[in-house]
Amino acid sequence: MRDWFGQRARVSPASTALVDARSGRSVTCDDLDERVETLAGRLAAEGVCVDHHVGLLAESGVDAVAAVHATMRVGACLVPFSTRLTVPELDPRVDRADLDLLLCDESTAERAVDAAGDVPVRSLASVPTVDDGKGDDEERGEHEASGATDERVAPLLAGTEPRPFDLPEWDFDDPLVLLYTSGTTGRPKLVVLTVQNVLASATASAFRLGTLPGDRWASPLAPSSMGGLAPVYRTALSGGAVVLCPTDPEGLLAAMTDHDATGVSVVPTMLRRLLDAGDLPASLRFVLVGGAATPPELVERCVERDVPVCPTYGMTETASQIATAAPGEAAGHPGSVGRPLMFTDVTVVDDHGDPLSAGQAGELVVSGPTVTPGYYGDPEATRAAFECHGLRTGDVGHRDEGGRLYVHNRKDERIVSGGQNVDPGEVAAVLRELPGVSDAVVLGLPDDEWGERVAALVEPESGSESETGSNLEPTDLDAATVEAHCRARLAGYKLPRVVGFATIPRTESGTADRAAVREVLREGGEDDRRDGREDRDADDHDERA
Repeated sequence: MRDWFGQRARVSPASTALVDARSGRSVTCDDLDERVETLAGRLAAEGVCVDHHVGLLAESGVDAVAAVHATMRVGACLVPFSTRLTVPELDPRVDRADLDLLLCDESTAERAVDAAGDVPVRSLASVPTVDDGKGDDEERGEHEASGATDERVAPLLAGTEPRPFDLPEWDFDDPLVLLYTSGTTGRPKLVVLTVQNVLASATASAFRLGTLPGDRWASPLAPSSMGGLAPVYRTALSGGAVVLCPTDPEGLLAAMTDHDATGVSVVPTMLRRLLDAGDLPASLRFVLVGGAATPPELVERCVERDVPVCPTYGMTETASQIATAAPGEAAGHPGSVGRPLMFTDVTVVDDHGDPLSAGQAGELVVSGPTVTPGYYGDPEATRAAFECHGLRTGDVGHRDEGGRLYVHNRKDERIVSGGQNVDPGEVAAVLRELPGVSDAVVLGLPDDEWGERVAALVEPESGSESETGSNLEPTDLDAATVEAHCRARLAGYKLPRVVGFATIPRTESGTADRAAVREVLREGGEDDRRDGREDRDADDHDERA
C-alpha cells in the first residue's frame, strides 16, 4: 500500500484535514497534501529513503503533522521524541534509534543539535505554511528577520530544494513508527510498531467509538506519544480532521467548543480540569480517557453532566487501545475500561502463566494484530515480554462475567510490607474519596524493619470546594487527616506511613512519573516516625500475626 494521507487527499481533497486551534487556521486535504509532498521531496534530497529512521523533536503543530505524513510518503520510519527531554536524556535515545536524520523546530533546535552527535539535524521552522498567502521566500524572510531560527544551530529544511522520489509500497509488517516507552519503572524501551499494528488499532478503535468521516478529533497530546500520534493517523484513514489544541484546560475547552469537536483524547487529570473549567460542547460523541486509571468518581461526574466518557486501557506496545468502554457503557460500570477491542484477546493469568476465571485477579496478557513484534535492538527484552498467551503487560486486573476488564495496578508496584501484600490501587482509591483530594499515587519506600513502607503523594484540589460540596480547604489536608480517613476504611498495615502533598509529576502521556513521585516523597513526605507514631505502626503490623 502507499502512504495513507496521499490516499486520503486523492479521495476527499476538499475535506478539512487539520485545524490549528491556536491560529484558527483550517487546512484542506489537498493543501496539506501539497505541503507533505514538498516536505517529502526535501527529505529525499537530504538522502532519506525507504527503511531510514527519521527523528522528530517538535511541538505539536502543522509542521509536525506534515512531517509524520511526509516520513511515511518516502518510506521511512518515524521516531518521535518528547520535547520535554533534556540533552542528557535525549542523547542515549537518539543513539539507540539509529537515526538518519533528526527534524526539530524553533524551540528544540539547540537541544537537537547537542544530542544528535553525527546525525544531521534540520529545522522545520521555515517550512511554508499553506493557505496563508505567503510563499517560501516571504516566510523565510520573516523568520530571518525575527531571528527565530539560526541556521548555524540547525539548517532550515525549507532551504533544501525538493527532489523527485519514487513512491514506495508498504507491507503490513514494515516498521512504521518507533516509540519510546515512558520509562517510569526503568530504562525506556524502543517499541516497534508496524503498519499492521497502527492500522489494526485505528480500525478497531473506530468500530468501538463509532468514528465517522467528517469527525473532528481534538488533540492536546504531543506527537511523541501514541496518544498524540493516533489522531493524526486515524483521521487520515477515516476522513476526519485532527484539531490541534492548547494544553491548558481553558484553551482546550475553547478550542473544542469553537471547532465543534466530536471527539477528544485526554488523560484523567485533564478531563477533571476540563470539567472544572466549564461545560463541554454538545458536539462531543466520545471523550477517550487513558494514560492512567480513570477513577470511578470521575466517570460518575461525567455521567451527571452528560459527558460521553469512554475510559480506555492501552499501552505503547499495542499502538494505543487494548480495551475501551463504548459510549454510554461507562455509566453502568464505573471502574471498568470496557471490553477488549475487536481482534484483541486478553488473558488473565496467575504467577505460573495459567489462565484465571472471571473475577480472579492476575496479570493481563494481550495478543492480536495491534501487538508489537518487539523492541528495537533488544532481543532479550523482546523474549522476556512474551509468553504463550501473548504480550505480558505487567498490569494486574480481572475480567467480569460480561467480559469487561478492570485494571488494578502494575504488577511490579505491589507493596510488600512486613510480609503482607498491599495493593497500591486500593489505597489510592480510598485516598481519592477524601474531600479536597484531586488524585493520589501510592508506592512503597524502603524500610529497615518492614521491608517497605506504604507512601502516598496526595494532590489537593485546586479549588476551595470539593466534589462532594465540602468546604475543606486544600491547606487543611495533612498526614493526620489522611490517616484518620484511611484508618476507618483500611486495615492498619495498608495505611500510608509517608504522606506528601503536591501536584503529581506526570509523563507526557499522563501516567504518574513514579520515579519523580518517589523523589518527592523521599524529600518532602511527612513520615510517621517524625511525630512519634512508630508504636502505632508496629501495632498495625502485628495485627497480621
